[in-house]
Amino acid sequence: MKVACSILLAFAVPAAAFAPAPNAHARSTKTSLFMAEGDVEPLRIGTRGSPLAMAQAYETRRRLIENFPELEEDGALEICVMKTQGDMILDKSLMELGGKGLFTKELDTALLGNEVDICVHSMKDVPTWLPEGTILPCTLPREDTNDAFIYKDGSIKRIEDLPDESVIGTASLRRQAQIMAKNPTLKCVNFRGNVQTRLRKLEDGVVDATLLAIAGLKRMDMDSCATSVLEWDEMLPAVAQGAIGIQCRSDDERSIKYIDALNHPETKSCIDCERAFLAALDGNCKTPIAGQARIVDGKIKFRGLIAMPDGSQKFETESEGEIEDAEKIGTEAGEKLKADAGEKFFEMMVEMSPQQVLGQITK
Repeated sequence: MKVACSILLAFAVPAAAFAPAPNAHARSTKTSLFMAEGDVEPLRIGTRGSPLAMAQAYETRRRLIENFPELEEDGALEICVMKTQGDMILDKSLMELGGKGLFTKELDTALLGNEVDICVHSMKDVPTWLPEGTILPCTLPREDTNDAFIYKDGSIKRIEDLPDESVIGTASLRRQAQIMAKNPTLKCVNFRGNVQTRLRKLEDGVVDATLLAIAGLKRMDMDSCATSVLEWDEMLPAVAQGAIGIQCRSDDERSIKYIDALNHPETKSCIDCERAFLAALDGNCKTPIAGQARIVDGKIKFRGLIAMPDGSQKFETESEGEIEDAEKIGTEAGEKLKADAGEKFFEMMVEMSPQQVLGQITK
């Protein structure tokens, strides 16, 4: 069984992304560094240590230098790498670990403790609430938001064409619910770890297929691994998928000046709409939720979905409006789905233990 791209290539990340950064170091390094001239403190960029997170941190570094040439000076920027709880515990589902915040808490702590100046996040990992004293004013231009479908030998390109009883590796309840709505005989198994680890498991025959965000594959020059890219009608992506956000302390005028210049207004409007939708639903990792906004002909168009983990019930909504009303559109879409699904739907979600949810998925 061979994945369309080899694992050797799967570990390859763009050379520019991982070019040695000035004074990149782990969080445990406490040495204070300064620019050669003017004795100015460096701008410290906090990030997780996965290949994808590092690629995103280096993209942020590149954009900062493009906008502020003085940051190209030796010692002007630091990459500060840290591990989060979500990175360290891989044998449990995100739902069992407590859901949102698993990939951000340690970064929040470092930011509030003045160990870093800005934090780079995959926006889909960021809770709808932020710790007091922090803001997230910047969203970089968004990548393709769709999911990539990867079959073990590349011969099957659609979920609908999978043989009954096929095993799909994914840690996402959103994906699991939409997969099982198409074919309830398919079996979804917890599949965590970085992109390279997941592809290696696929090549080793642990599962027949998996799904990954095409944005992450593109950022690491690995999109050739995708058997196909699924359209929204086939698999509606996660809220904020494909977007990179940059967080800083609310009173840090220096950092705000730097990252404000990187913000992409259209992307931020779409993300604000999607996160308002998620907030209205009080979304957690027990509830399969998908939501995507895009700007078409000067209007923001939104599509959202909630479902039972086994795909047996699914509620969808679509809406559009003015870009300046992005958050209102997202909130109203969330409230509509909440009403459509009814209180009983959400009561069941709250009452179900992780084991019960997983029992539905892996039955």
